[in-house]
Amino acid sequence: MPALGNISGGLVAERFEISGDTLSLALHVAAGIILAVVGIELLPTTLEADPPWLVLVVFLAGGFFSIGLDSLTDLIAARTGGGRAKSGAWGIFAGVAVDLFSDGVMIGAGSTISLGLGLLLALGQVPADIPEGFATIATFKSKGIPRRTRLLLSLSFALPIFLGVTVGYWLVRGQPAIVKFGLLAFTAGILLTVAVEEIIPEAHNEGEARLAAVALVGGFALFTLISIYLE
Repeated sequence: MPALGNISGGLVAERFEISGDTLSLALHVAAGIILAVVGIELLPTTLEADPPWLVLVVFLAGGFFSIGLDSLTDLIAARTGGGRAKSGAWGIFAGVAVDLFSDGVMIGAGSTISLGLGLLLALGQVPADIPEGFATIATFKSKGIPRRTRLLLSLSFALPIFLGVTVGYWLVRGQPAIVKFGLLAFTAGILLTVAVEEIIPEAHNEGEARLAAVALVGGFALFTLISIYLE
């Protein structure tokens, strides 16, 4: 269901012409959602670990991993003639994929408690995933990526969610709590770096929409609202 949310957002981006202001707003909403995922859902959960300093080290490792991944995409883009602009779009795609993976981990882990909880978590992620899918595909569209490639990329959002559910249900199940907390902390480090270093700068590439700050806060509030009513 979270993957379908991303895919449906991408299909909306395919259907309509996207202005620079609309893309900026969508990216700010996506950034707000990701920041809320980190600040409201992931970090508070991981800090329950004992010792908490260990998950913070893993959190930093996630940030360094994200920086390395960004350098790799820059290198690949330079060698294939894509340039920094397209590498930024790929960075956003990677960030959304990691967010979906973290959704899957939460859903899989929740399903080990009860199938009803897993279903509730999956349903709750959908409203937050739609603007992320829209922003990702709209960014690729603005960079001139072919439509066939964009559709394939949109469909590929199913892969990280299924991988995350598999990891959350089968690999984390029965493991010490520090393993689950460490995985979530590593994911949080990646997401925070992507939001600040990739998504927000990309949102300002063609100027800032008038309501950009409101969109950022709105995305944060949207996910927070969903999180509150899932508890």
